[in-house]
Amino acid sequence: MTYYAMKAAGNRGEITLYQDIGQPGFFSDATSAESFAKDLKALGRVSTIDCRINSPGGNVFEGLTIYNLLAAHPAKVICHIDGLAASIASVVAMAGDEIEIADNGMMMIHDAWGMAVGTASEIRKTADVLDSVTETIASTYVKRSGQKMDKIRAMMVAETWLTADECKAAGLADRVVDNMKVAACAFDAKRFRNAPRRMLEQSESAPRRDRFSARFKQLQSDMVRHRLDASRR
Repeated sequence: MTYYAMKAAGNRGEITLYQDIGQPGFFSDATSAESFAKDLKALGRVSTIDCRINSPGGNVFEGLTIYNLLAAHPAKVICHIDGLAASIASVVAMAGDEIEIADNGMMMIHDAWGMAVGTASEIRKTADVLDSVTETIASTYVKRSGQKMDKIRAMMVAETWLTADECKAAGLADRVVDNMKVAACAFDAKRFRNAPRRMLEQSESAPRRDRFSARFKQLQSDMVRHRLDASRR
């Protein structure tokens, strides 16, 4: 399974991103940006690509690769936020020559985050990487929206959730369209700090297909155990 689907009809291609963005074995139902690149090339000489998004985000480097692939594509790219474009999925949306969002859709932007295990020096290096990634993401929002860097950075630090109208007002979407009545993206909204109540309620009532938290904790545990085993050799 992949976190996306692609198809072409005539000179128009369609991509749906309705899952976590990332590599297999960590994010649910995910494959790599390498597969995405191959499938994008296989669409052929389409003149327009509709990229439909309903995703809580995922792996930042995978997402940035997808953003760059779409931004560099010769076709006109229209990004449609059908439900949620959170975290790195919101950056993917910025690749659109046009961005539209359903009137009941949302976008969330925040600072890059990750985990670090090791010495103080190694953890400081991870923090430096996260700072660099955050600046790259912020520059992408600024370039697309025309907003001042200080405003975008403040929104990211606060983990800001924007309604469709707020997205348009901030320049992060070009237009608001009638909702698509798309099935909600099933994920655990508790992974975020400031998820709005309706997102929390939606994730509680949705089938629990999201195994992000469990996999994150397992990976963390495996890394610590690996280091302990190595230190005993």
